Amino acid sequence: MSEIEIKGQSLNQLAQSCHRIAVEKGFWEKERNIGEALMLIVTELAEAMEAHRHQDDANFKEELADTFIRLLDLCGGLNIDIEEEIYQKSLRNKNRPYKHGKIC
Repeated sequence: MSEIEIKGQSLNQLAQSCHRIAVEKGFWEKERNIGEALMLIVTELAEAMEAHRHQDDANFKEELADTFIRLLDLCGGLNIDIEEEIYQKSLRNKNRPYKHGKIC
């Protein structure tokens, strides 16, 4: 897949692209363990935190990208319309109280 095919895609298109690549690389050869997939997403965030702690900006950005790639792959594999889910959740969040009523 070329750079041009990825840039400018909607989130749902990116989800399908990330999923297609993951399938090509063998990550979906058997039924996907959703818990494992979620923990791999968390692991990418932990790696981003470690890069941030070491002030490694390039690696920080790369780990954030890895997080999105794994998350979008999961959405693509589960046929989740992530654009619609984000839209619906944003509508609910807009109507929530300031800081969701929490004292911070």
